Amino acid sequence: MSDVIVIGGGLAGLASSVALAQAGVTVTLLESRPRLGGRASSFEDAATGELIDNCQHVAMGCCTNFRHFCRATGIEASFRSERELFFVAPPTLELSVRPRICRFSAMPLPAPLHLAAAFLRLSYLSWQEKLALARGLKALARERSDATRGKNFADWLAEQRQPTNVIERFWWVVLVSALSESLDRVSVAAAQKVFVDGFLANRHGWEVWLPTVPLDELYSGQLTQWLTSHGVEVRLKSGVERLVLENDRVTAVELRNGERLSAQQFVLAVPQHRVRSFLPDEWHNKPPFDRLDQLETAPIASVHLWFDRPITQLPHAVLVGRLSQWMFNRSKVPSETDLTQSSEPGTRNYFQIIISNAREVAKRPQAEVIAEVVAELKAIWPEAALAELRHSRMIVEHTAVFSPLPGSEDLRPAQQSPIANLQLAGDWTQTGWPATMEGAVRSGFLAAENVARSFGRETRMLQPDLPVSWLNRWWMGRVRLSATAGE
Repeated sequence: MSDVIVIGGGLAGLASSVALAQAGVTVTLLESRPRLGGRASSFEDAATGELIDNCQHVAMGCCTNFRHFCRATGIEASFRSERELFFVAPPTLELSVRPRICRFSAMPLPAPLHLAAAFLRLSYLSWQEKLALARGLKALARERSDATRGKNFADWLAEQRQPTNVIERFWWVVLVSALSESLDRVSVAAAQKVFVDGFLANRHGWEVWLPTVPLDELYSGQLTQWLTSHGVEVRLKSGVERLVLENDRVTAVELRNGERLSAQQFVLAVPQHRVRSFLPDEWHNKPPFDRLDQLETAPIASVHLWFDRPITQLPHAVLVGRLSQWMFNRSKVPSETDLTQSSEPGTRNYFQIIISNAREVAKRPQAEVIAEVVAELKAIWPEAALAELRHSRMIVEHTAVFSPLPGSEDLRPAQQSPIANLQLAGDWTQTGWPATMEGAVRSGFLAAENVARSFGRETRMLQPDLPVSWLNRWWMGRVRLSATAGE
């Protein structure tokens, strides 16, 4: 019998398992599917035979716990850091004019000055609009949470008199990509988290981290090997039917095949809308379980495109003012099958387009969406205009993330549930972060800390945030940041 049973092999469950294994606790990890990774997973495309990610997953430099998780398990080598972003200017009325591509990178200056030149290079904003943006960022950094409680970010921007162009070409672009919600459905606190931690607090916080291999290779391959080598029993295709409770404690889990497994402690790392299905009926209407269904979710769509030739050498691009929001060049991500004949050995001409806040997109015919996306790419890059589309598919994750609505923080439960030996883990729990890989890992570490404490092991597993620059501490004055002091 293991000390702990972790239910769910997504990032939260994986983080709990890793942290507990490092603390010397024996763990059994149960996953209903044949692969680990949860939403961060891959599947085989039937037409090409390729293993492709359901959606491009991105971390940032400010994701200290996710990066620690990757270092601890040896998968960090399968990520690359992007220290330059490429913003494609909005389309103009002159269709024959190719949009300008603005390079966004840091200078060797302390935060928040490190990105000053990057903002100035956004050529599709006027000088007046750039000044308004600077004022807005400073106001957001100084905003106090008690003054914005219950307020949505669209209203806050209106109060700050942010110009329409700045809202549509900057605030909307960044926040919808990060949170997958429209600005009127985003709390000021969530927006503050993205911009302060991601752009302002530390000069490395904004850097983008991308996997260089399919997610399945990371989690079902490399990470599974790490877990088993550290004593974790990983059981795939082991769906849990229910938790068995006696005297308000979990005594066992019952699998769908009728098998029962016992442990001293349990971590339930599943999506919030599934939690109550594991519990006896008498617990369904008790807090915090009774309010989990009130956490709304948002969809993300990904459009996968294979061309007969490269359409751009850029590794990625932020597409401003279009249906397409991000382009990721996945051509050099290893794959067993090479669909195109014109590509160099070991490469594919494969590109993934991300559309967050995809409620309306999900209602449209997929062929129509794909055609619009391809037309946008052809209008940006001359190579795309000459390329032949060989294969395409569109995937919609209807419950990709929880929506950071004003008031949603009050619905997020702590990791310690009312059941003494049951922890909750998932990016939807109280982590201080929106729905991200960082939030998922934080929840797993926090749940693992509680479990370790129950065994008499006071182990700090949650990692500190990036330090705040000395200039930021002066610039923001009395504002309390999530990051720790120091340089």
